[in-house]
Amino acid sequence: DNYFVDREKNPRDENGQYDFEALEALDLALLGDHLQRLVAGEAVQLPRYNFKAGKQESGDVIQLRPDQLIIMEGIHGLEPRLLPGPLAGRAFRIYVSCLTQLNLDRHNRVSTTDTRLIHRIVRDARERGYTAQQTISRWDSVTRGEGRNIFPYQENADVMFNSALVYELSALDPLAEPLLRQVPHGTPEFIEAKRLLAFLEWFLPVETDLIPDNSILREFIGGSSLKDFKVWQA
Repeated sequence: DNYFVDREKNPRDENGQYDFEALEALDLALLGDHLQRLVAGEAVQLPRYNFKAGKQESGDVIQLRPDQLIIMEGIHGLEPRLLPGPLAGRAFRIYVSCLTQLNLDRHNRVSTTDTRLIHRIVRDARERGYTAQQTISRWDSVTRGEGRNIFPYQENADVMFNSALVYELSALDPLAEPLLRQVPHGTPEFIEAKRLLAFLEWFLPVETDLIPDNSILREFIGGSSLKDFKVWQA
């Protein structure tokens, strides 16, 4: 995410809205340059993207040691155009997806899409300053982006990892509910917010302080011990 272009350079979709899911929303030239320099052993100053301001800012300076790897995360991780040609053959690709395994009853399963939308509502409110209404309004664009940028390339993965947790909706419930209740009545997003609120009534809330601080769920609810973890110094 730190390689997003500045907001005014972001491509737009067919409706004139910012398309944050497009590969072109990333500064591919800068990313490719940094990757090749890191692999060559050079020190590189990473960007840090300020989502609230919509601008790239200066981030950490890093340099790889000979025994270190580069770990990249993002929806374009399986996209062949992401990596410069010389590095493409050296990548090991892991497809991480939240595939919910719970059922409400014998006939109704818990939708993976709903789980992911609730993930995003909670994370975007905390990390990006978006309201639940804004996140819901962008959800169609997100799912279209998945159809263009993830699913066509999922067979490029070397391994697949299911990141779903049986307790995650109980942990998300107390964080998502107040955000969903703020969606204004009469807006197009209100109906979806009401549906998600009704869905969350199936789950008993869990206090977030019971969630391990190294849980993958901490990406969404905050408080991860890995957020500022560093293993290198330039």
